[in-house]
Amino acid sequence: MNEADLKAYGQSWYAATKVDDPLRPRLAVDLDIDACVIGGGLAGLTAARELSRAGWSVVLLEANRIASGASGRNTGFVLPGFAAGADRLIARVGFERTRSLWALAQAGVDYVRDTIASEAVTGIDAQNGWLHVSRVDNGDEIVRTVQLLDDLGCEIEGWPTDRVRAVLRSERYFHAIHYLKALAIHPLNYALALAAAAERDGARIFENTPALSIDPQGVRKRIVTPAARLRANHVVIAGNVQIGGLIPKIASTLLPITPYVITTASLGAQLGEAIHFHGAVSDSALTDNHYRIVGGDRLMLSGRATTWARNPRRYIRTLTRDIRKTYPQLKDIDVDYAWRGTLGHTVHRMPQIGELGAGVWLASGFGSHGLNTTAMAGNLVARAMIKNDQTWREFSPFELVWAGGIAGRVAMQSYFWIRRYRDAVNERRARARELAHSAARDAEQRREAEEAARRRAEAAEAARQAAEAEEAARLAAAAEAERQAEEAREAERLAALEAERQAAEAEEARRLAAEEEARQRAAEEEARRSAAEEGARRAADEEAARLAPTPEADVPLQSELPPGGGEQPPAAPETPPDERDLITPAEVRPERDQPVRVAPSTKRRSRPRRRRERF
Repeated sequence: MNEADLKAYGQSWYAATKVDDPLRPRLAVDLDIDACVIGGGLAGLTAARELSRAGWSVVLLEANRIASGASGRNTGFVLPGFAAGADRLIARVGFERTRSLWALAQAGVDYVRDTIASEAVTGIDAQNGWLHVSRVDNGDEIVRTVQLLDDLGCEIEGWPTDRVRAVLRSERYFHAIHYLKALAIHPLNYALALAAAAERDGARIFENTPALSIDPQGVRKRIVTPAARLRANHVVIAGNVQIGGLIPKIASTLLPITPYVITTASLGAQLGEAIHFHGAVSDSALTDNHYRIVGGDRLMLSGRATTWARNPRRYIRTLTRDIRKTYPQLKDIDVDYAWRGTLGHTVHRMPQIGELGAGVWLASGFGSHGLNTTAMAGNLVARAMIKNDQTWREFSPFELVWAGGIAGRVAMQSYFWIRRYRDAVNERRARARELAHSAARDAEQRREAEEAARRRAEAAEAARQAAEAEEAARLAAAAEAERQAEEAREAERLAALEAERQAAEAEEARRLAAEEEARQRAAEEEARRSAAEEGARRAADEEAARLAPTPEADVPLQSELPPGGGEQPPAAPETPPDERDLITPAEVRPERDQPVRVAPSTKRRSRPRRRRERF
């Protein structure tokens, strides 16, 4: 950063990172032109670019350097809408006109975006989105605002507290409105790109050339500078509070507001852990606490606005404390850049756009929404001059209103102090309510947890009892099954024993029957043997008797009879056996349980008999 840049732009991050631009000369010769633009801010540069694109001869006069005022010193937020809230606009001009005005403001945002793309502007570092965060728990109000802005055609999202705190790790924040089509840029490099584009289209820009006076009379307006004069058919006054020396009446309608801006040294990875949103962030309706990440890991923050400009280094500690208050997790915050920029606010907080007299145009009073409204105003004024377009009349309800002078500044500064105090009180109350709600919620969660634990314990006890009952039932069933199995086994054993007993009895019966049959056979055999023996004995007796000498000894034996005949002697009559010598069946068959053992006969049995006894 050279001495000229430091003097023109202050010790700012923008001056340290601006693109190379040529040093433009002072106006030193008189010129006759179509249009003279006074003011090298964004509104004047936009008007000069559009007029030169239409083929007009244009001269732009800047008392200092291009964008050395608020245009090159602000936080770079390109936002839809105006400094005046939508509800205030509706109350003043009605819903339909408010919607038309919002469409014009959005057109200003689109113009900036399109210019960056069409001119291939470098060093802009555009970041999409603007998150307007609430430090109080006003969800119902946020919902109403979102609905209103949606009706006006603004592309927005309402974010709940959880979503906000997921990207902005701060307990100070609650709900938010996300403006999807907003963006943040490097305003100084954007202004330098506009100047270069206007010069390519034929405009001539003179720096360090203040306009000392204007003679608006006649067709050709006369503008006097320190070293030369201009004559122009049209004059565009695109100044801020700095035009007080040229047109005091216009300057008196502007209230100077000076916010202070700092850019930290590199914060490293801790910045990414605290802030995950890489767009613009605002957490106040005032010109306080507007910040964004720049340079990868630096934080740029503006705030603590005053109505009298002071040394910006006086606010480094205060602004650093504001950062720590919002993000206490950020440690070792050092500040590399600190500067200020003075804005011009109107009483109604709307831009002053219109024709002051024949051929004399005004574009001023853009306040805290300058990047979009300057683009809008430059286009409206250029179209009115080139095509006699009357769209600028949408701003006719917002007249030039005296800002109150010193008293107005005092009143505004008092308002800032009161509003900051009230916001702090409301924030503390909101935080206290959140802590109370959190404590109540924690207590309720503990109660619910205890109740859940109790229910789980009861369920576990019931489950245990059920398990015990089930186990008891299982054991009882197992015991019963075992008992029944044992009974079955015992029954089977008894049945087996019974079967064995019955088999044994059957076997015994069969054995006894066999023995009985054997005894009967033996008895019968014995009877037959006895009978045979008796027969044999008798035969023997008879034989003996026959052989014994008898008087009839001379009777020949049968064998001695002639074979052919001879009459045999008559047989001796057979003596019947004595009944006392016979054995009755009762005497032969023994009792069942007293088996009779028949002694084996000593007489040799015949072979057929022995065969029968075996079978």
